[in-house]
Amino acid sequence: MHAFSSLLLLGALAVQSVLGRPDLSARREAEIIKRSADSFLATEGPYALKSLLCNIGPSGCLASGAASGAVIASPSKSSPDYWYTWSRDAALVFKTVVDTLSNSYDANLQTNIQNYIVSQAKLQGVSNPSGSFSNGAGLGEPKFNVDLTQFTGAWGRPQRDGPPLRAIAMINYAKWLVKNGYTSTATTAVWPVIKNDLAYTAQYWNNTGFDLWEEVQGSSFFTIAASHRALVEGAALASTLGTSCTACNAIAPHILCFLQRFWSPSGYIISNLFSSGRTGKDANSLLGSIHSFDASVGCDAATFQPCSDKALSNHKQVTDSFRSVYKLNSGIAQGVAVAVGRYAEDTYYNGNPWYLSTLAAAEQLYDSIYVWQQQASITVTSISLAFFKDLVPSITVGTYSSSSATYVSVINAVQTYADGYLNIVANYAHANGSLPEQFDRNTGVPLSASDLTWSYAALLSAKARRAGIVPSSWNAAAGNSVPGTCLATSVVGSYVSATAVSFPASQTPSGSSATVTATATATGTGSATTTAAATATPTGCASDHQVLVTFSVKYATTYGQSVKIVGDNSAIGAWNTAGAVALSASQYTTANPIWTVTISLPAGTTIAYKYIVVNTDSSIKWETDPNNAFTVPSTCATTATKADSWH
Repeated sequence: MHAFSSLLLLGALAVQSVLGRPDLSARREAEIIKRSADSFLATEGPYALKSLLCNIGPSGCLASGAASGAVIASPSKSSPDYWYTWSRDAALVFKTVVDTLSNSYDANLQTNIQNYIVSQAKLQGVSNPSGSFSNGAGLGEPKFNVDLTQFTGAWGRPQRDGPPLRAIAMINYAKWLVKNGYTSTATTAVWPVIKNDLAYTAQYWNNTGFDLWEEVQGSSFFTIAASHRALVEGAALASTLGTSCTACNAIAPHILCFLQRFWSPSGYIISNLFSSGRTGKDANSLLGSIHSFDASVGCDAATFQPCSDKALSNHKQVTDSFRSVYKLNSGIAQGVAVAVGRYAEDTYYNGNPWYLSTLAAAEQLYDSIYVWQQQASITVTSISLAFFKDLVPSITVGTYSSSSATYVSVINAVQTYADGYLNIVANYAHANGSLPEQFDRNTGVPLSASDLTWSYAALLSAKARRAGIVPSSWNAAAGNSVPGTCLATSVVGSYVSATAVSFPASQTPSGSSATVTATATATGTGSATTTAAATATPTGCASDHQVLVTFSVKYATTYGQSVKIVGDNSAIGAWNTAGAVALSASQYTTANPIWTVTISLPAGTTIAYKYIVVNTDSSIKWETDPNNAFTVPSTCATTATKADSWH
């Protein structure tokens, strides 16, 4: 208690000095802020990790009653009731846990990660209001009861960031397994779960949904950025495991192309497209940038890397948007840290700063410092100039090497700026270090959901970046080329229940055997049955090799009618018209009324199918017999086509 009390006083002094105490030099101010941040993190880091683990079932100290591997958002059960597990929050928490494990092995962390993977394999198959498992739609359900049963109340659904974020968290654990000689476990126990989430991402990325704050329906920068990363990183993992993700490779470039649409010529990221009522300046974009961080790709602007000119310009505009709306920020000059909320127009709990948003502002700057130091230079463009001028007023457009005085000035100024955000969190945390969701915009009093798990994950992530500990590359350099033409294309996925219920013991960094095999048991939690169609293993390819098959049919429709495909494979509804897959009319003309769809199917699979027309009154017209039939090539081909005429 005493350590935190003295720290709050030191943090307050740091803020006062930044605001212009005449008896302290700028160097002295920076040193006070640095010492305050050092002291805070030394105590808060271990507390945050312990508190995060307390919110994970079944044995977390605040998670009694939660299923094994389930992350409760908060132990708060009223005002607000956060006694649920959110797919997004859980994935972000475990992304941090996996990063922590990768940096420093801990058997308890590993057990929690494995429990999480088992729980998510089960959760993928839980039918819910967003849909079923058979066509993947149910994977977009945002939250569940803590016992992993469906939540049926009214909610903003679907939310499409859960599957890609979950894939990212699991991919990084699979990479850890491979690195330490357990490729078989990654292939058998983890990859089948990841595949379903990647299939969902490739199929539904271009459909609107609710944003990460669960309030606005449209296209979210955070979701699209996560979707791009998941497919790029998923394709790389697939290659490492000796298999492939053809849908990942086909769709990722078009997601990146669409991601560029979020950039405003006014110098910031519009966090939500196709929605209204907000400026678009939102912590959504800060979070999107830091969770796309890949130090190996430098300050790449296409993926909005934290040190890119666009991301830095956006950092200024988003954080500046809170300077006039919170009393806590009154009188604080630009270039000095402020309390950061979700977005300026927020009214939830009267619209307050959030700990995780303020920490995201710090983390983006720590990411930037790391890259600048690695490349030994800083480039200032006309886009990022305003950001840098807040910190070093005399700076101009140009590139500054590490040997220059300007480079040193920028590094020192950005470090002080970033530490200032940490000090704000220190100032307004509970005296014992606990972090709820928000703190009051006028008084700084902590409020809303207590012990928010995401707040602790955000603290641990910012702490690691400040220490120069960064996650492994997600292969961004291989996926940052923006196509000349954006296509609103997708691939219908194949979903197979992946219920690996146990992991081998003693898979530690000291282990060297690559022949350990994961123990997996199918528990039948998926709502769909696997296809009964014949499948031949393609020669020379992985046994789960997928082919993108484009089906087309000519049928002249009238306004309001749609064409779908249904057949004996679960990817096309298993003869249930409710699961039939819609075709696109993007190539349709009066002279050539063609409908098309691309579906991911296992190589060698033979399917039977028909096309149906759905009328405006929901009645259905079927093709006449016989069924159409197609055998997916049993080669290493990645694409195939099947052109049909209606009969």
